Amino acid sequence: MRIASLETFTDQHARLGVVRVRTDDGAEGYGEMAHSNTDISAMVLHRQIAPLVLGADPLDAEGLARRVIEQNYKFPGSYVCRALAGVDTALWDLRGKVEGKSVCALLGGRRTRVAVYGSSMRRDTTPQQEVGRILAARQWGGFRAFKLKIAKRLGHDEDEWPGRTESVVCAVRAALGEEVPLLVDANSGYGPAGAIEVGRMLQQQGVCHFEEPCPWWELEETAEVAAALELPVAGGEQDTDLAQFRRMIRMRAVDVVQPDICYVGGLSRALRVAEMARQAHLPVTPHSPGGSGSMIRVFTLHYLAAIPNAGPFMEYSIEPGGQRSELYAPVLRAADGELEVPQGAGWGVTVRAEWLAAAKRTVSPS
Repeated sequence: MRIASLETFTDQHARLGVVRVRTDDGAEGYGEMAHSNTDISAMVLHRQIAPLVLGADPLDAEGLARRVIEQNYKFPGSYVCRALAGVDTALWDLRGKVEGKSVCALLGGRRTRVAVYGSSMRRDTTPQQEVGRILAARQWGGFRAFKLKIAKRLGHDEDEWPGRTESVVCAVRAALGEEVPLLVDANSGYGPAGAIEVGRMLQQQGVCHFEEPCPWWELEETAEVAAALELPVAGGEQDTDLAQFRRMIRMRAVDVVQPDICYVGGLSRALRVAEMARQAHLPVTPHSPGGSGSMIRVFTLHYLAAIPNAGPFMEYSIEPGGQRSELYAPVLRAADGELEVPQGAGWGVTVRAEWLAAAKRTVSPS
C-alpha cells in the first residue's frame, strides 16, 4: 500500500483547509491544515510536501513527518508545519480506517469522555458582560472551569483598557465562587515584571493557569515569571520546533505544555511533545479553541484521551459557532462540562460532501 494522491480543499475565505490522502488500493483518510490562510498552506503542501510523501508508506506517519521537516530545513517554521498537519492527521485517519480502530484506540487510549473548560475569546467585553456570557455558557455547556482573556494581545504591559484585567478576573471569580477553576490567557501581553505583578493578583484570586504571560518566543522571560510565581504558567501554543519545546521543558519555562496539533505539524509531532513533557512530569493542555468548526477539536479529543499526562481540561470556545460545524458530522457538543470521544474508525467523524464540493480542490499528482 502506497500513497497515490494528496488533495487539498480550501473554502472561499481560506479559513479552513481539508486534506484527503488516498492510496493505490483505495484506502483514504481526511485531515486538516491549521486554520487561516489555508490557500497558502495548500500551496506549500503541493510544492514542498507532496514530492516527499507520494509513493511512501501511509502507515508511517511519524517517519514521514520527520522526513518532511528535515527535507525542508531551508524553510523552518509555520507554513510547512501547518501544511504537514493536514497530511499527518489524514494519515492517522487512514490508518484507523484500515485497522478498524479509532485514533484514540490506535494510541492505546481507553477514555471515552474528556472534561472541557469554557474558553472566552474576547477582550472587548466589560466585566459585567463577561460574567453574563460565562454564566450563560455554564447553563448550556455545564462547564466546570473557565478561561478569560486578560491584558492586551502583545500589549507591552498595556491592558485592553486601564483596569480591565483585574476587574474582569475579580468579577468572574465573585460570580463563580471560589471552587470553580479559573484560567487566564495574556497572549504575550506582558514583560516579566508586569507579568509577575499581575500574576500575584491572579494568585490571590485563585487562578490556576496563567497562559503565555510574555512574548512566546522569549523563553527566558517566561521562565522568570514561572520561577517567581506559585501560579502555574502555561505556554507552547505558537511553537513549531520540537527543539524549542525541548528547551522550554528543560529550562522549566512553563509548568503546563500547550502544543497546538495543527500548528506543530500534526498528531505525530504533538505526541513527541507530550512524551517530552511526560518525562519531565509536566501536564499537557493543548491549544484547541475549535472555533469556526475546525476538526482541531476532534484531533485534540483523541490526543488527550490517550496520553498519560493530559491536563484536567480541554479547551472549548464559548463563542457563537462553537456548538456547530459545517465541515464535519457528527458535531461534538459540550454537555455537563464534557465531550465524548468519537468511537468510529479513524477520527470517527465524516467530512461533509457538500463542504468539499463547494471548496477549491487541488490534487497532487496533477
